[in-house]
Amino acid sequence: MWEELARAIGLVLIIEGVLPFLYPRRWRALVQQLASVDNRSLRTAGLISMLAGITLLILIR
Repeated sequence: MWEELARAIGLVLIIEGVLPFLYPRRWRALVQQLASVDNRSLRTAGLISMLAGITLLILIR
């Protein structure tokens, strides 16, 4: 179980690093735009992302 969790975290880190590596200027602009988004919208986006991940994991099994 711990090995699978470590692999999953590793994959997340790889995926998260692709955009800043390939497009650093665009990534910086995106981060600046995100800084101006209100907390409720960020929380909603986070919740939707988590629910999509859970749904994907359920469908894979």
